[in-house]
Amino acid sequence: MKRTQFAKLLLLALTLTAAFGCHKRPSNVTDLPGYKPEPIGDPFANTGIDTNSPAGSGTNTPLPMSNPDIRKDWPRDRAVFKAYTVHFEYDSTAVKPSEKSKVKAVADYLKANPADAVEIEGHCDERGTEEYNRSLGDRRALALREALAAQGVDPMRVDTISYGKDRPVDTGKSEAAHRKNRRGEFVLEKTSAISDYRLKFIVFGALLIVGSGLALTS
Repeated sequence: MKRTQFAKLLLLALTLTAAFGCHKRPSNVTDLPGYKPEPIGDPFANTGIDTNSPAGSGTNTPLPMSNPDIRKDWPRDRAVFKAYTVHFEYDSTAVKPSEKSKVKAVADYLKANPADAVEIEGHCDERGTEEYNRSLGDRRALALREALAAQGVDPMRVDTISYGKDRPVDTGKSEAAHRKNRRGEFVLEKTSAISDYRLKFIVFGALLIVGSGLALTS
């Protein structure tokens, strides 16, 4: 009798050990579409992500930013590029194929006039918050800067600024008005002929002073 009870207990112990010691996938579970069980391991293994690289690094190297303070006192000419204003789709920063000829025209001018520079203004329509539109205008201006760089313009000659929705060209509420306001404007930053003249005048005056001093001491 005791042997029979012992055998039953031993069999129960072996059964429990097999159930809890060896985890098997339930046979009555329906798989989700596309589900593939994966072993637990390094989450970055075989993903192409370098865990030793600094945060934010990637394959696309951003263009170096120019210093707008260098040209803050340069005369601005809005008329030169007025016909080449680039318009964007709603909530988009992509330069449309129909607008690329305008970018090329601005690039050709800048390459033919290497002493000049350009400031790109990013604008939006009235929809959205002030903060969001300021950011969107900035991204539109930067997209046009990259487009000019792709045409061979030195990006250090291209400044950007965003006005968000603060400077609409059409204050209407229609979609036609919104289309006009979603834009990037090119403003020529022209080297001042007056500044060049003044520089030459100062140098000439300094030479005269030095010459007069040498004449007096001789």
